[in-house]
Amino acid sequence: MRSNPQEMSGSRVRLRYGVQLRYDVAADSAFLLNIHAARTTRQIVLDEQFQLTPALPWSVSVDPSTRNRIAAFNAPAGSLVVDYEAIVDIEHRIVDPTTIVAEGPAALPAEVLPFLRASRYCQADLVQQHAWDNFGQMPRDYAQVRAVRDWVRRNVCFRIGTSTPSTSVLDTLRDGVGVCRDFAHTMIAYCRALNYPARIATSVDYGADASLGPPDFHACVEVFIGGSWYLFDPTGISPVTGLLRIGTGRDAADVSFATLFGPVRAGMPQVHYAPIEDPLLGIALPIATELAVSTAD
Repeated sequence: MRSNPQEMSGSRVRLRYGVQLRYDVAADSAFLLNIHAARTTRQIVLDEQFQLTPALPWSVSVDPSTRNRIAAFNAPAGSLVVDYEAIVDIEHRIVDPTTIVAEGPAALPAEVLPFLRASRYCQADLVQQHAWDNFGQMPRDYAQVRAVRDWVRRNVCFRIGTSTPSTSVLDTLRDGVGVCRDFAHTMIAYCRALNYPARIATSVDYGADASLGPPDFHACVEVFIGGSWYLFDPTGISPVTGLLRIGTGRDAADVSFATLFGPVRAGMPQVHYAPIEDPLLGIALPIATELAVSTAD
């Protein structure tokens, strides 16, 4: 069954986003960086600059399925600084969530099926029974997915420094703590266990409380419900209308902001962002909402 969702008035926000990465390169190395703002129908990159110091040749390629933009280059031994700056407009599709009814697995389009299967960090098959025990009695709709989001918020405590690059949903469920990627992996695994395609999207933590530390990259979730991908932030740190899309994938293995080949020591990324409000142009500040929000069209 396909839904006929009722669209509300949309919203438009504009964000200034930037990141600086610093590396000490011991010998010739290759870099693949996924830090560029994605270009989609609903996310317009108005202006951007990408700079390497020292200056080196580089290229950007686009994954046609995810719209991830990958900057690739080689660097010799020495210090390396990467700077990226962008101004980005995001046009949100806002939908009344009570009008969204999810299609069954047999009605899903082929392109979303990879996001229905278990993946490296999201072992949906191993949490399937628990997911159905907790949520299986609910109707198959947006409210069921939101119930999963709320359950993750109640059962996982956000705590910096409590996970590693190898932490999977099973580790997070055992320990009850994690960072944004762990919240995302948990929600994704449970949604897939309930037969919803779900994927990770990387962003920045716009709106995060200063007590959580300096601005940083952020992981959120998209779930395919009733013909569209809808955004969720299971941490509750950022309003979904402030989520700028960078990378999209099955889990964190697909959306690392830096993949390095060679003897490289990395510093902490320096991320910054700021909203740009212009009421005359209909550009508003990001706000929290419980309406369904999509930016994937």
